[in-house]
Amino acid sequence: MTTREARCSCGQLRVTCEGEPAIVALCHCRECQRRTGSTYGVAAFFPRKAVVVSGAYVDYERPADSGSRVLHHFCPACGSTVLWEPSRRPELMAVAVGAFADPAFPAPQKVVFEQHRHPWAAVALGG
Repeated sequence: MTTREARCSCGQLRVTCEGEPAIVALCHCRECQRRTGSTYGVAAFFPRKAVVVSGAYVDYERPADSGSRVLHHFCPACGSTVLWEPSRRPELMAVAVGAFADPAFPAPQKVVFEQHRHPWAAVALGG
């Protein structure tokens, strides 16, 4: 079984994920743009039981564009958002794909909130 580790910039907050993600999604919503400082965010959704978190984190909860709530966990030392819990899918945990720092990580299979996509931000979906 595949084991992957995501971590914050300073390395104190780590997330170990067992198995393959249930889905990898690219989100163009404005909140993901603000959270990442980029034009979109990419999340790997894993079953909650497949995710082990180690290290300290601070929480921030916000409404999602979908209308549900999202609870973000970020490193109190470096500020990296590493994982979050979408209330509309309580059985899943979302992990920032960039936190894995793995170019071989599976590509997004789904794109959401394309109405907020920057026109120059082209993306290719994986299989």
